Amino acid sequence: MTSTVMPRVAVGWHIDLEFEEDSHRTRAAALVRLPDGTEVRAHGYASRHPSDEDQQRVGEEIAGARALNELAMKLLTKAHDEIDEASGRTSYPLT
Repeated sequence: MTSTVMPRVAVGWHIDLEFEEDSHRTRAAALVRLPDGTEVRAHGYASRHPSDEDQQRVGEEIAGARALNELAMKLLTKAHDEIDEASGRTSYPLT
């Protein structure tokens, strides 16, 4: 009996993050384009209290993290929907 070894193929996703800011609020928009052409988008927000020091980088980190968290949840939902469709039963994410 011979076995066939499947070659490893490197796959990469590029995630774009864009930020919009005003004096007290930062908005992040995340986008990932999957190899099948599907695009998944998500948003995150951060607000600065008026008494806080203006730290643009911190607002971007918080808003970006929230957008990426939402993106991750949307990808999990998409994957489970595809599992359900292929298997004919309900799958449950480990969240």
